[in-house]
Amino acid sequence: MSFEHFSLGEGQTPFLRSRRIGPAVGLDHLYFKLETVNPTGSYKDRFAAAAISDMRANGKKRVVTSSSGNAGSALAAYCAAAGMPCQVAVFDGAPDNKLKQMLAYGAEIWKIQGFGADPKITSETFEYLKQIGSAFESQLQISSYQYSPVSMMGVEAIGRELVNQSDLIGRSINHVFSCAGGGGLLLAVVRGFQTALLQKKIAMLPAMHCVQPAGNNTIAGPLREGADHAQACHSTTEIGGLQVASVLDGNEVIRACRQSGGSGYLVEDEYVYRVQSQLALEEGIFCEPAAAVSLAGVMQAASEGKIQREETVVCLITGTGFKDQPSIDRMLSSRTCPVVTLSEFMDRTV
Repeated sequence: MSFEHFSLGEGQTPFLRSRRIGPAVGLDHLYFKLETVNPTGSYKDRFAAAAISDMRANGKKRVVTSSSGNAGSALAAYCAAAGMPCQVAVFDGAPDNKLKQMLAYGAEIWKIQGFGADPKITSETFEYLKQIGSAFESQLQISSYQYSPVSMMGVEAIGRELVNQSDLIGRSINHVFSCAGGGGLLLAVVRGFQTALLQKKIAMLPAMHCVQPAGNNTIAGPLREGADHAQACHSTTEIGGLQVASVLDGNEVIRACRQSGGSGYLVEDEYVYRVQSQLALEEGIFCEPAAAVSLAGVMQAASEGKIQREETVVCLITGTGFKDQPSIDRMLSSRTCPVVTLSEFMDRTV
């Protein structure tokens, strides 16, 4: 991108080796890419930075977007910094903490009943958003190549960063696991690796694996079963951020994953919640449920013998745990913070 980059400090996120979970499931070289430390707590800040940079270069002054949470939060923050209004249509079921984050940055938001879960309502909403996003000095920004290909280029940096970070540990990456809603993240990471391949920084692409909640099987199931096309669905998952009933970038994701030697994995919501808690308790990584979906896929693949112990595996941790209060409450349901007297405290800590 040749325009001046507008930034809040996103990118160059940590690349952390698993200390406990990887060895426990038979993987000696499992790494986490921690997108949780971006300015608003998710990888979508990369998208927002590119979106606002492009809009400023082209004289656009108002963002119109749809979001299941993180994209709206990121765009709201970057719009606030750029002095732009931000209007967000949010998916039905988006976590309240994400809505509060958008509101804190001054965004104007609407939660649309059935949006994100019902394919027909979702499609009609997107069509209307395209209309209002084409108004004078406005631009529709949706984190999908289908709608915002220039802005999605900002997310491709994840793939390029992973190449550089793997060089520092002296190991090529064999597998990358990513959660998927509409599929834009996974496709962007693939394209980041493809850039590195063209520049001869890597000899081949890692196998790219798509992981989805079983209740939002638009891409992973068809990919695993050998189909060429993604499928719309009625989303029933409770995993915030991945309730995307439409195909969006799904067809391209299937093609890219299959060409790389990757596959699809479907995981149940309850398993995702357990993995989210395990990440916090065993790795010190506090992420939202959508981010734990990637690791749930890694663990499923390992149990199926699809990954060798000595291979290097990267799991994308896409958003911070503070994004989703109900999942925090679920995680902590058996733990308490009692109020005690000083003498009781002294008795209990002896």
